[in-house]
Amino acid sequence: MLDIKFVRENIEEVKAALAKKGFAFDDAGFSRLDEARKSAMTEAQALQAEKKKASKQIGQLIGQGMSPEEAKAQVMSGLDADISRAEQQAKQAESDLRDLLLSIPNVPVAEVPAGADEEDNVEVLTWGTPRSFDFEPMDHVDVGAPLGLNFDAGALVAGSRFAVMSGSIARLHRAITQFMLDVHTTEHGYEETYVPYLVNRTALEGTGQLPKFEEDLFRIPQAQGDKDLYLIPTAEVPVTNLLRDAVHDVELPVKKVAHTPCFRSEAGSYGRDTRGMIRQHQFDKVELVQFVRAQDSEATLEELTGHAEAILQKLNLPYRKVILCGGDLGFSAAKTYDLEVWLPGQQKYREISSCSTFGDYQARRMQARWRNPETGKPELLHTLNGSGLAVGRTLVAVLENYQQQDGSVVIPEALRPYMGGLETISK
Repeated sequence: MLDIKFVRENIEEVKAALAKKGFAFDDAGFSRLDEARKSAMTEAQALQAEKKKASKQIGQLIGQGMSPEEAKAQVMSGLDADISRAEQQAKQAESDLRDLLLSIPNVPVAEVPAGADEEDNVEVLTWGTPRSFDFEPMDHVDVGAPLGLNFDAGALVAGSRFAVMSGSIARLHRAITQFMLDVHTTEHGYEETYVPYLVNRTALEGTGQLPKFEEDLFRIPQAQGDKDLYLIPTAEVPVTNLLRDAVHDVELPVKKVAHTPCFRSEAGSYGRDTRGMIRQHQFDKVELVQFVRAQDSEATLEELTGHAEAILQKLNLPYRKVILCGGDLGFSAAKTYDLEVWLPGQQKYREISSCSTFGDYQARRMQARWRNPETGKPELLHTLNGSGLAVGRTLVAVLENYQQQDGSVVIPEALRPYMGGLETISK
């Protein structure tokens, strides 16, 4: 959530920055609600002051021989009702303004390029050289089918956009996950964290998925008493919310890594990537989350993105790094790098990781704070996260980049210890 004071004092700059995201900021509506809130609060405070003054008059009347009931009726006539009305108006105005602020996306940083969609993202670097095949490379669906990758079985038990993995493919999927966790915990300094796969509405509001993106979520009605729960779209939600609603005496940065399944309805993606594992309702991801000081936010994004890149490099998978343009930038993000891995079966780069900094946008929604030891005062944390990596898409990349003409797949050297020393998998 944006700082209301910042918006109030920089309303034209905020409007222009949000336009880069394609968001039309209703500055007139914001100013109207802001003024209504201040007016209602001022009236409520004035009436409370009047009530305090009236209480003294009641005492004076009682001292002159009037009964307490008569004195109160004479002095307070209608005042309590006015106070109740004014306080209710102030409460409603505060709620309306908060609802408006919750619907406004984060402001992109200055270096985010202008643009409408992914076609306008700007390439920062490429790494590795796509392999030259002496045969026509297949996509992961055809490579994986003889090895245990089954989309028909997924459709049978759940529906479209689900997969079943068996045998060597299931083992390779697990090996990729374990490899990522080991690298991030032993080499990059993250603490492995296990979190719930179901979260409440407040958690999703905290990281920015709600209220705007409810249609993208799987909701479990009345799963806990009279409160609905939601399947997590990413581990970002439960992990980032671990520090909500408190002031933490911690040494920064706090770095956490979590492996979870992720669940997305893929609303709005009808007809896109219907073949294979690129866009599934259920998929696994290893998520990196950091909580840092404000002044470290920019450098930490570079560091965190580098941690995701390290996985691709260790697996020798060619990729490119792009900075997202304003029109492709996520709702809560201030700046995002996407890593796109080369897929021979599609002859194109496809996203495998998104790494973002959110500034204090999420922390303000969650009231996630730390106590600065230099000042002794609470400050909002800055939050960052990124995929390190999407496990299913990494499996896709391995199958396509390491496929052989006979249908077997060479296991990347980094994964062989997790595969019992196997060098290839085949039917």
